[in-house]
Amino acid sequence: MTYNDTDLGQVSFILIGIPGLEAFHRWIAIPFCLMYIITLVGNCTILFIIKTETSLHKPMYLFLSMLAMNDLVITTSAIPKMLSIFWQDSQGIGFTACLVQMYFIHAFCIIESAILLAMAFDRYVAICYPLQYATILNNAAIVKMGLAAAARGVILVIPCPALIKRLPYCSRKIIAHTYCEHMAVVKLACADITINQIYGICVALFVVVLDVILIATSYVVILQAVFRLSSSEARAKALGTCVAHACTILVTYTPALFTFLTHRIGRNVPPYIHILLASLYLVVPPMVNPLVYGVKTKEIRDKVYSLFSYGKKTVKKY
Repeated sequence: MTYNDTDLGQVSFILIGIPGLEAFHRWIAIPFCLMYIITLVGNCTILFIIKTETSLHKPMYLFLSMLAMNDLVITTSAIPKMLSIFWQDSQGIGFTACLVQMYFIHAFCIIESAILLAMAFDRYVAICYPLQYATILNNAAIVKMGLAAAARGVILVIPCPALIKRLPYCSRKIIAHTYCEHMAVVKLACADITINQIYGICVALFVVVLDVILIATSYVVILQAVFRLSSSEARAKALGTCVAHACTILVTYTPALFTFLTHRIGRNVPPYIHILLASLYLVVPPMVNPLVYGVKTKEIRDKVYSLFSYGKKTVKKY
């Protein structure tokens, strides 16, 4: 039977999870669940601290709050369904629900990249133009950068569901993945998918290559400015403000690049490795980001410590 645009609402896909590791799904769910809980607690804590502490209402921390909110959306779009697959064998997903999940995951991954670029620009201005920092990165500029990041993600992913809805899906409904990833769904179509493949590659290359080049350029300029400082203490302090952001970049882009390459040219990579890494990509960076900033950023580290110290004192009091 072939499904066309008139009956796509009745098409249901089957997400099988991690192919080859079905027997271990219940065990795999445990670390994924723990990572999801850490992600929720960590990012919500970051948001609470930044919101309640007026001294942290600065560009660097406002961008961090954007990153935290974005990470919460990414993980919540994917992990609950993954856990239902692993624990309850709830593998079915409607066509519309699949497209919605796909749209949110891909759009917010693109937004994440734009936020990291904005954070790199923030460090560039702070180190290279410290006297103009407050003027260049005022509240209006931050709002515009945040809206631009969101708009780019929303607009670039709009063709994704439109291009997928035009495809017929015949009898193939099994998605060898833990979530509705673009190419995993497209490959089920019984029609020419060249346009979809070109679209996917162009968006990925445009986002990743452009953002990585701009981030790398900003850090080259930052390093040049840092090493021109006469004091070793000043150099260490300047570099210290970039450590957390650099760690976040590595944690985000490394698995993303590996997933992109293995999906297209890594034919010798076992499917379960690719699917497992693609799934971890949606939970590891959002989990690690608040931990990195909590450890590497003194202001946040102190606020977290005082928050939990206050909590312990309150418990002892009662």
